[in-house]
Amino acid sequence: MTAGTVMAGVNAFGSEASSASEKDNAIGPEAVPIQLTINGVLKEVSVEPRETLADTLRDHLHLTGTKVACNRGSCSSCTVLLDGVPVNSCMISALDAVGRDVSTIESLASNGELHPLQQAFIDHDASQCGFCTPGMLMSCAHLLQTNPHPTFEEVKRAISGNLCRCGTHPHIFKAVLEVADKQKRK
Repeated sequence: MTAGTVMAGVNAFGSEASSASEKDNAIGPEAVPIQLTINGVLKEVSVEPRETLADTLRDHLHLTGTKVACNRGSCSSCTVLLDGVPVNSCMISALDAVGRDVSTIESLASNGELHPLQQAFIDHDASQCGFCTPGMLMSCAHLLQTNPHPTFEEVKRAISGNLCRCGTHPHIFKAVLEVADKQKRK
């Protein structure tokens, strides 16, 4: 096996295979065709086994709403939902997303209308440079999907892994709580 080669069906933390089966199951290092379900649509793409989901989304599928800042899972600007759970897409292999549902920031708005969270972020000036905003929005969307009426502390906890160097957290808290309050009144 060479650098960049990946065992089919075995992730980076998987068990080692024997030499004979290793050769049979090895894929790469050249690009391999895969299918990914992105925002409910099945997409075919060829990726090198070493490529992350974030790079695949941005470079191959041109879904550039997902931002890559630290590229090591520390800032969560690249947050997407994988089977409905927020993950750092810079830490997930594209191959590990095969057969799973990936939701990106592009999935929030529908029919030309912003998601209520996106509108609330605008209304509360919750994005400064905007680099962390897609990841923040995906984490907040997950929060409201799983907990439609969060407390202030629950909002803080939900985005505790999302870093914002501009310091917009107080505006983000207000935006999320406003959307939650509107949902409560419906």
